[in-house]
Amino acid sequence: MNPAVTNIAIMLIGMQVAKKLDFEDPNVLFYTRAFYIACQVSTFLIYLFIRLQVDKKNDLTTIKYVEPANPMAGTEARAVVTTVKEYDMQQINSLIKGIFTGLAMMGFMHLYMGYTNPLVMQSVSSLKSALESNMAKIHLYGTPATGDLKRPFKSAPGLMEMLTGAAGGVQTDKASVESAEVSGAGGIKQD
Repeated sequence: MNPAVTNIAIMLIGMQVAKKLDFEDPNVLFYTRAFYIACQVSTFLIYLFIRLQVDKKNDLTTIKYVEPANPMAGTEARAVVTTVKEYDMQQINSLIKGIFTGLAMMGFMHLYMGYTNPLVMQSVSSLKSALESNMAKIHLYGTPATGDLKRPFKSAPGLMEMLTGAAGGVQTDKASVESAEVSGAGGIKQD
């Protein structure tokens, strides 16, 4: 099933559930908070398990690709040489950082601004995202890393790419990698 469709379904169901809950009742509020925290902890544990799997596989196959230029940050396209293990660890660390960013945002919205409805919707969506991530598909479900799961992962086009029609994203073809290696600080291994 398409993840975008299920995200919309979760949001609609979450909104209906949140309408029915009486957040003035301290017990309802406590259990809603507990459910949210349990989902975040479960998501974190899934990512830690995937991280252990990546470490256990220790795949040292070399990957070469070109990171796209980011005009907003003032960076140029550059060649990256890394291993599958390092790339996967970088992806997992990014996903884990996303959990804490979401917790901070939700903490601000709930504790400071007093919103309770997002607790219901964000509880399940973070867990769903973890189970549908490329890392989970490869390391939890054992799906071969081919097609959309081939490293480096293709990202959805950003707003600027959609507006300008520019082909952004990671490039893995040999000509692009060689061009980036020659033009700049190419071939620098990421630490």
